[in-house]
Amino acid sequence: MSLGIFLGIVVFVILLIIIANVKIVPQANAFVIEKLGTYSATWGTGLHVKIPFIDRIAKKVSLKEQVVDFPPQQVITKDNVTMQIDTVVYFQITDPKLYTYGVERPISAIENLTATTLRNIVGELELDHTLTSRDVINSNIRTILDEATDAWGIKVNRVELKNILPPREIQDAMEKQMKAERERRARILDAEGEKQGQILVAQGHKEAAILQADAIRESKIREAQGEAEAILTVQKAYADALRMLNEANPTDKVIQLKSLEAFQKAADGKATKIIIPSEIQSLAGLVTSVKEVAGTDLNLNVAKK
Repeated sequence: MSLGIFLGIVVFVILLIIIANVKIVPQANAFVIEKLGTYSATWGTGLHVKIPFIDRIAKKVSLKEQVVDFPPQQVITKDNVTMQIDTVVYFQITDPKLYTYGVERPISAIENLTATTLRNIVGELELDHTLTSRDVINSNIRTILDEATDAWGIKVNRVELKNILPPREIQDAMEKQMKAERERRARILDAEGEKQGQILVAQGHKEAAILQADAIRESKIREAQGEAEAILTVQKAYADALRMLNEANPTDKVIQLKSLEAFQKAADGKATKIIIPSEIQSLAGLVTSVKEVAGTDLNLNVAKK
């Protein structure tokens, strides 16, 4: 083999080694680099070149938020009820170095820490409180996990209780209780509806009676006003007649004639006896007029002054 071919092979091998040691770190990822077995650097996103046979990539870490669904854990409440609870943990790696060297099998460590924390928290609660305090339990677990995983370069963003499964007999009792509660509420709603209906009917009768009383009162007021206006009209007409009579300065004969007309109205065909003043005896045809008014059987008595 000639020297030129040998050099060419060497150059080709060197190029292959250089190309093989050129690394590109993708977005939202980080590479932990060791130099001769010791931590050297953490590569971020971009192009990097490691030294052959000296540098090595110890761990590739994803910086995205990760979700881990842990299997159900058996827990016992304060009132000695055994139930199955499974949890979902949302976490994110904030320090690739601590994540790489802080703990062995970090996901398993988070799972075990979650299980023990869950047992401790639920063990201090009764069954009913456990079922109605999911937010409190989630917040307490997240706080404890977040503090514990700081040394591992992990931040716990959220913890959720996915399912809470009490024993079958407890579930049956709870369903019966819920059914009884729904029936009680339905009866209360029916009673409230009937009560409101009766109130509305009573209010309707009350308003009708008020309207009827107002109508009767208005009618009586209008009737009284009509009668008062009629009386005022008659009195006004009478007053006008007297005024006109006074203004006319009537003679004694006219006054006597008007007096006779008044006697005629007083008789009205029903009177059997009329006493005529002597002042109007001299009027011509008095007897004839009185007979026509009172009838043929009328007895006349003249009062003498």
